[in-house]
Amino acid sequence: MSLSLLFIIIIIIIALIFDFTNGMHDAANSVSTIVSTRVLSPRQAVLWAAFFNFVAFLIFGTTVAKTIGNGMININTVTPTVIFAGLIGAICWNMITWYFGLPSSSSHALIGGYAGAAIANGGFGVIIASGWYKTLIFIALAPIIAMIVGYILRIIVSWLLRNQSLTSVNKWSRVLQIFSAAAYSLGHGSNDAQKTMGIIASLLFAGGLVREFTVPLWVVLSAHAAIALGTITGGWRIIKTMGQKITRLTPVDGFCAETAAASSIFLSTHFGIPVSTTHVITGAILGVGSVNRLSAVRWGVTFNIVLAWLVTIPASGIIASIVFSATKLVS
Repeated sequence: MSLSLLFIIIIIIIALIFDFTNGMHDAANSVSTIVSTRVLSPRQAVLWAAFFNFVAFLIFGTTVAKTIGNGMININTVTPTVIFAGLIGAICWNMITWYFGLPSSSSHALIGGYAGAAIANGGFGVIIASGWYKTLIFIALAPIIAMIVGYILRIIVSWLLRNQSLTSVNKWSRVLQIFSAAAYSLGHGSNDAQKTMGIIASLLFAGGLVREFTVPLWVVLSAHAAIALGTITGGWRIIKTMGQKITRLTPVDGFCAETAAASSIFLSTHFGIPVSTTHVITGAILGVGSVNRLSAVRWGVTFNIVLAWLVTIPASGIIASIVFSATKLVS
């Protein structure tokens, strides 16, 4: 086995490790609402989410993978070292924010790391502006869509259930939330696993193992398996932030938030836009929580979360560029 092929295999393993940390980091996004409303226990919730993270490949295609793989960085300038450094940058930022319990975006850590390493290698000319426009726009737009849908859905549900007893509302909401959590996990698995697929597909092209950019089935299955396994481990620090510190949720709130978030992610995945599932579920929770009164939302915690979002792409990019430069020095 040549050293170059061995390096590519190592990078693939690192990519799947990133996918695993993505699942671990974003487990809170999938299960925070259903855990905080006590519909499922934390262990039941992560197993439920992990299953739907994996089976998402049966429903969704690879449009997001193609955007990540050859729609944001000029793939002809990408080398295995660029992808290696980008992944290390993303993993480092993921672990930093996981340690401090901040629900930052694994997706934006990945694209930030990828971009930082690519720029360190070839300058800013490697950036494909059109691919970045829609991603950066959806940094703001995706959570706003989820917030609005969550707000409207919560009002509609309140009106429909206005004559029902609280016991009846909670009973049916708990059942419905199981399905809404499954829908959200499908969306999470479809969008986030595809990002790792895109990186691995780029690696195969950059390493000369394929002649044109394509996403093999083994890459699809590996990415979904890795993110599902990561979800099983859970992200308990972030679950507490997402499910308890932003606002208190009832089962009907959880159902509305998860349904709103799933709708936004399905739409984005359909158009091949790599959105942040963290952004989306946070926006949905804020929308639902603000129906009762704006003071029900702990805006100080929300501010800290938004701050983490804003620094994720540049922070992971800087880490990746340092890793790239260090790797070039020793290679």
